[in-house]
This record gives sequence, C-alpha cells and structure tokens, in this order.
Amino acid sequence: MTQQAVPAVTSPPASGPKERDGRTVQRSLVVRLLARPEVGVFLGAVAVFVFFFAMAPTFRSGSAMATVLYQSSTIGIMALPVALLMIGGEFDLSAGVSVITSALTAAMVSFQLTMNVWVGVVVALVVSLAIGAFNGWMMVRTGLPSFLVTLGTFLGLQGINLAVTKLVTGNVATDDISDMDGFNQAKAVFSSSFTIGGVQFKITVLWWLLFAALATWVLLRTKYGNWIFAVGGNKDSARAVGVPVKFTKISLFMLVGFGAWFVGMHQLFAFNTVQSGEGVGQELIYIAAAVIGGCLLTGGYGSAIGPVFGAFMFGMVSQGIVYAGWNPDWFKAFLGVMLLGATLINLWVQKSATRR
Repeated sequence: MTQQAVPAVTSPPASGPKERDGRTVQRSLVVRLLARPEVGVFLGAVAVFVFFFAMAPTFRSGSAMATVLYQSSTIGIMALPVALLMIGGEFDLSAGVSVITSALTAAMVSFQLTMNVWVGVVVALVVSLAIGAFNGWMMVRTGLPSFLVTLGTFLGLQGINLAVTKLVTGNVATDDISDMDGFNQAKAVFSSSFTIGGVQFKITVLWWLLFAALATWVLLRTKYGNWIFAVGGNKDSARAVGVPVKFTKISLFMLVGFGAWFVGMHQLFAFNTVQSGEGVGQELIYIAAAVIGGCLLTGGYGSAIGPVFGAFMFGMVSQGIVYAGWNPDWFKAFLGVMLLGATLINLWVQKSATRR
C-alpha cells in the first residue's frame, strides 16, 4: 500500500504591526473636501458675504442681492468656458474684446443692412465661433503658446472693432436698434427680467446657472470632459491613448467664442447700442474668476462650480464696496488680494491632492 504524502502544516507568521503603504492611507474627510477645487472658493465666498452683510446694511436687501447676482452672471457666463479652456491647459486673452466684436457685428449687420435683428444675431454667432476656431487652429498648427496667439487676436480685434465701427457708422458706437424687427423677441431671450417675491432678477442669472450645470455634467459625466482633463494634464500622453488633442483644443476655444457671443448679445439688447472701445481688460476678470475658482494655470485641474463662486465673489466685492459707501477704486485692490490669495490656496490644494 502506498502512502500519500501529507503536506506540512506551517503556522502563519505572527501578526505584527503592518506597515501602511502611503498610497492606501485614508485621508480625513476634511482634507479630502479641501482637496476639491471649488471648496476653497466656496469658503471664501461665504466669508465675503458675511463681511459685507455685516458692514453694509443695504447689502442685505433683496434688490441688492439681485444686483450682485446680475453682476456675477455677466462675469460668470464667460468665466465658465474660460475655465474649461484653462483646465485644458490654455487661456484666451481675446475673450474680453471678442464680446464687443460679437455685439458690434450683430448691431451693424442688422442696422446697416436693414434686416431682422435675428439675422445679425446668427451672423455674430458665426463670427464668434470663427474667432475661437482661428485661435485654436493657429495654436495647434504653429505650436505657439496660446498667450502669444490670443494676444495677437486681442490687439487685432481691438483695432478692428474701433476702425470698422467708425468706417461703417461714422461714430465710435453703433446705432440704436431698439425699433427694429425682432428686437423684443431677442431681448426676451438675452436681456429680459423676471420677478420673485417682489424682487426683479435678470434672466442672465438663470442662463448662468444653466450653463454651470451643463458644464459640470460635461466635465464629470462625458468622454469629452475626460479629454479636457487629459489634454490639460499631459497632451502627449493623452494623444498616445487616443485622445483627439487638436479637436479638443480647438473646440474649447470655440466654446469661449460661444460665451463671448452670448454675453455680447446680452450687452447689445440690454443697452440697444455698443461702444466699440469697451471690453479691454475684461479678459483678466474672466481669467481671475476661473483662477479664484480653483483652476490652475498649468491645466489639468479645476471644476465648473469653482468659477461660479469666483464670479459671485467678484459681484459681491464690486457691489459691496458701493453699498458700504467706500471708494470704488478699492475694487482693483481687493481683486489683487483675492487673486493672490486664491493662487496660494490653489497651490496648497494641489499639493494636498497629490500627497501620499
């Protein structure tokens, strides 16, 4: 009879203190929350709100908050596509003057050609998207930094806005289009108001929140959102795994063009006319709102909600200073402090997010 070998039984090693791999260390809930790009600016917005709520009694009224939200929405609508572009690793210095280019195009096409204002609106949309496509195509084609490409576009549009307006209208502003066909319908879309609890709000507030929700969904729930983060983090690695880098970059610039078109249409139908020299410097406001909202200049990091709170902070500061009876010249000083503080916070957040 053959005997079967019985496997030796070995006792398990004595359990001792396990070394924890840094990659599996569970960070506290507070640290994980602070690592979110929008949490820092949310806390900052709360602090600014409490400050002006205490310092300026007028700030506490419903009408004052409606004004703050309106001011925030006109910045926030543009800050959203600018933020997406920054997450994608680029930024657009022509965003401010592109708003005016869009408004001037719609006004002059409608008035000078005596056409329905909706024709001017559609032509302005095509022009705005073309400007964005040109910026994106020039950047990916030449390999030049977006700073240089869009700086050239900024200077070019600034001159074109003024020169063409003078050539066509004989003035530095467009003609009043309030009595033209389609004006009331377009105004209802871009610049109407609605009332809640006896307080009148601008429709741009609703558009702002709608665009923010849409941008958040795109970033977090779609393949295109993954592409944006990928090209902003490392475009070479993104290309290696099949991400269409050129398409993503160009389409992001076109999204900025769309935002410029929408804000331009609001300005046109809110004031019936447009000054050709406006818009200069607004691009810095949009970029600052995105940076304060948690977007990094290096790309690959950020959210759509953060710039919403960033724009809200701008609205609160710009109006809160007035309601507090202070010199409005201090606004730029507050802006500089907020921007520097947000940059330092974002740097700390980035280190916390990558800490093991």
